[in-house]
Amino acid sequence: MVATLLTFSLAALLLTLTPGLDTALVLRTSIAEGRSHGFKAALGVNLGCYIWGALVALGLGALLAASQVAYDCLKWVGAVYLLWLALQLVLARPQPLSLSVPSRHPHTRNWFVRGCLGNVLNPKVGIFYVSFLPQFIPVGHSPVLWTFLLVSIHVVFGTLWSLVLINVAVKASHYLQQPNIIRWMNRMTAGVFVLFAAKLALSSR
Repeated sequence: MVATLLTFSLAALLLTLTPGLDTALVLRTSIAEGRSHGFKAALGVNLGCYIWGALVALGLGALLAASQVAYDCLKWVGAVYLLWLALQLVLARPQPLSLSVPSRHPHTRNWFVRGCLGNVLNPKVGIFYVSFLPQFIPVGHSPVLWTFLLVSIHVVFGTLWSLVLINVAVKASHYLQQPNIIRWMNRMTAGVFVLFAAKLALSSR
């Protein structure tokens, strides 16, 4: 059992360190919006992991893996959502950022919700969980408890890595918080979102 947890922990760590949509979202949000918003985005991503874990534990993840219609519906919703995020970044009018001053419009950018939706609307996460997690559930043990245990390990690694990204991003933001740089960064991040949207739209199970 210990060997199983160690093996999964190594796999989860490698998955966490692999650059992806979550990394881009946390980095961009931390630099342009500040530490607290970056952490909210990271927490939203973590909640998305738990939601997928719950779906897998309840057997709905298997339905997603088995049903092409369900997979296609979710992937197109996810692709459209990523395109919407990209459009919001392109249209945003960045202002000089002061990390010591709270945002005047705290409700205009709910990065917790965006981080969560970005994860939940990505069927690749569900497919990964439903195909990967069962390999590490010992025979005779509760699939539900073990699913949440394994997801929690993944979330812990994700949280620690997000804290590293956020701290690095906030330190760098002292040099990168000028409106022109933030505008360039928004467009770069929007481009990443568009690429992920295209990859998602063209993906298959």
